Amino acid sequence: MDSITSFFQKYPDLEQNLYNIAFRSLKIVLILAAMFIVVKIGNAVIRRVIEKHQTFRFSLDERKSQTLIVVLQSILRYVVSFVGIIAIVGMFGNVGLTLAGIGGVAVGFGSQSLIKDIINGFFILFEDQYSVGDHITIDGKGGIVESIGLRLTRLRDLNGDLHTIPNGAITKVTNHSRGDVRILVDIDISRSADLDRASEAIEALGARFCEENEEVVDCPKVLGISALKDNGLTIRVTARTKPQANAPMEMKLRREIIDTFTRERIEMPFEPANLLKE
Repeated sequence: MDSITSFFQKYPDLEQNLYNIAFRSLKIVLILAAMFIVVKIGNAVIRRVIEKHQTFRFSLDERKSQTLIVVLQSILRYVVSFVGIIAIVGMFGNVGLTLAGIGGVAVGFGSQSLIKDIINGFFILFEDQYSVGDHITIDGKGGIVESIGLRLTRLRDLNGDLHTIPNGAITKVTNHSRGDVRILVDIDISRSADLDRASEAIEALGARFCEENEEVVDCPKVLGISALKDNGLTIRVTARTKPQANAPMEMKLRREIIDTFTRERIEMPFEPANLLKE
């Protein structure tokens, strides 16, 4: 103890400096903890309020409410981070002001792109171009919208890959989730098959298919012959489904048409002979 006391007596300013460092470190830890707590509580409050208003007051569907939740949480995170950084920088006095000035210059160089992202993100949200859960294509990148922020949009494609796209880089958006979606199914039959009988079988199947699948909003109908081939004819069938239900409904309809043709003994090209015989 005597050696420690003599050491601090030899360097009188060191004890005060260590005290200042420890005190500032503790304040920084407390500020970071407060930021974390505020964001966590704020996120929970935002989600609870939006979901409550969605149920009782506002006519918000689930996608729009999820989009609003993500955006408000993003704004909260930016605001809390900004306030926290200002509070931490302010603890260092003139040094903090110098660091803030350097940071301001750095931000100034990159602010043009940042402002473009934020402005474009604002118009995407204001114009309701797409919402969380929508199936969209942005400049060739297609997928389901996982989140929308003021600066970034995140898409998850069918392979599971996550695409992060700055809002300022978005110039063309195709939304596949607004309005009903048309599906087309082309089925080949042999030239020797009865075309009228095949069409009647598809129309009968279409009525039943529409009743059994609530995702179908316009029952399957035969448009006619879409192609003439060396080994047969191609019949085109069309229907309309709810958004994002087109792919599974198209595959299911194609399968049921094939099963119907097999059961009704309507000959198809390259069909194994045992499918037409008992």
